[in-house]
Amino acid sequence: MIRPLALAAAVAAALAAPAAAAPLAKDQFGAQARGSDQAPAPIGSYAEGCLAGGVALPASGPGWETVRLSRNRYWAHPEGFSFLTRLGEAARAAGWPGVMVGDVSQPRGGPMVDGHSSHQVGLDLDIFLKPAPAGGMSDAAREGAGSVSVVAADRRSVTADWTPVHLAVIRAAAEDPAVARIFVNAAIKAELCRSAPAPRDWLRKVRPWWGHDAHFHVRLECPEGARLCLNQSPPPPGDGCDASLDWWFSDEALNPPPPKGPIVRKRDVMTLADLPAECRGVLHAD
Repeated sequence: MIRPLALAAAVAAALAAPAAAAPLAKDQFGAQARGSDQAPAPIGSYAEGCLAGGVALPASGPGWETVRLSRNRYWAHPEGFSFLTRLGEAARAAGWPGVMVGDVSQPRGGPMVDGHSSHQVGLDLDIFLKPAPAGGMSDAAREGAGSVSVVAADRRSVTADWTPVHLAVIRAAAEDPAVARIFVNAAIKAELCRSAPAPRDWLRKVRPWWGHDAHFHVRLECPEGARLCLNQSPPPPGDGCDASLDWWFSDEALNPPPPKGPIVRKRDVMTLADLPAECRGVLHAD
């Protein structure tokens, strides 16, 4: 028999104990080995969503090679296939054998255990700033594939590794109607502003962001009919080759002070409750 005082003490202790932490979404989505058995659908936003019915990119496609397959981040919405086919054709026409594709999304999208904050809905693709090798790739070459930085050490200009083909490939991606934005290093944006011939309305889609010195990040628009997908706001008007670009070469941008405390990314603390309700069904689907 439990004495009343003992019972009261047990209840008080239980109420005082911290509640069990909810599982992190990145751990739950990172543990999925394959796409869900659902119709393909991007759900939510690029940095706060998931991917239903994700499809694995083949190791080799027409004009592209998928690399680092052991990361299991080569899952895309079908629109990604269509875009890569168009980009591969454009890259070949410009003089490359094809493009190398790095990270896309996890099998069911969602936040990743490490690395990207976005890439959550199967519509973000990393394209190396290095051509795919002619004649295909062995498994070992595919796994160990790397790119090369085309940005100088001072982060103010591009290196001799930059070629007109780089411009042509990025331009082809930006002119694709399915593309919403492209992220590149600020030095690459500046070089595009300097050397891209008119007409150059496509430069509006190419936005500077930290890193991105060895790859460019393509973000596709939400596909037509994807009612649960949230597009990012359109880029500002103009080609982005104005004073807004100058800031990226300021001391504030190039040499920011070290953080005063630990950096906590939203990706690292998100739970299922922070994602669209439909992502729970994606996570638990067959």
